[in-house]
Amino acid sequence: MGSRERDRDLELLIPVAATTDNVASKSSPSSPSSSSSHHHSGREAFSKVIRSWASKKFMSGCVILLPIAITFYITWGFFHFVDGFFSPVYNQLGINVFGLGFITSITFIFLVGVFMSSWLGASLLGLGEWFIKKMPLVSYIYSASKQISAAISPDQSSNAFKEVAIIRHPRIGEYAFGFITNTVLLQRNTGEEELCCIYVPSNHLYIGDVFLISSTDILRPNLSVREGIEIVISGGMSVPQILTTIDAQAIPASRIGNLVAAKV
Repeated sequence: MGSRERDRDLELLIPVAATTDNVASKSSPSSPSSSSSHHHSGREAFSKVIRSWASKKFMSGCVILLPIAITFYITWGFFHFVDGFFSPVYNQLGINVFGLGFITSITFIFLVGVFMSSWLGASLLGLGEWFIKKMPLVSYIYSASKQISAAISPDQSSNAFKEVAIIRHPRIGEYAFGFITNTVLLQRNTGEEELCCIYVPSNHLYIGDVFLISSTDILRPNLSVREGIEIVISGGMSVPQILTTIDAQAIPASRIGNLVAAKV
């Protein structure tokens, strides 16, 4: 009886052991795979963070260095261009001093500006322009170049941009920056009307359209011509956050005057 009970207990214990072994065998390989998957996902998340941080810092470096590189490149090119006027003369004389041609060119340009501001210089310049305008091809090149230089001239001569203007263009509710270059008088049966010649740059300061607009339909902001040129060249990035027209500045002053007169 004792041996039979013992065998029966063994038979009952064997399946239990087998099942526990099977459970252990099934659970044991799954635990390393789960831990490895968690480890792999953690590495992917860490690598994404690193890549995002590196890309942001790289773009920040590009944003900082790009204007510096462009400024240095343009300045260096301008330096070599101006230096090239007199550096060959010094090379022929055997004088090799870095920047001497640039200094000589800047001094020469300054002296030309001083001399042309005098009566004698203006007379010689007018005589030279008279000869140039007689030449068939050179006259067109000189006239276009002179108008371009006159647009940014500090003297603001008759051919320069006179004022910055804002016009309603191309549709109602949309506005465009322009420059007043001239004024004309339109004669009609109903009377005369003053029109302003507005130059509106398109994609460059000297490539654009010309419009004749009534002076009453023009908004004159409190911007100088140089500020208007900076707005066009910068693609609108240098536009001030608040634009005030000249007539808007006069309205509060008139209101204050009326209030003072009413109180008196």
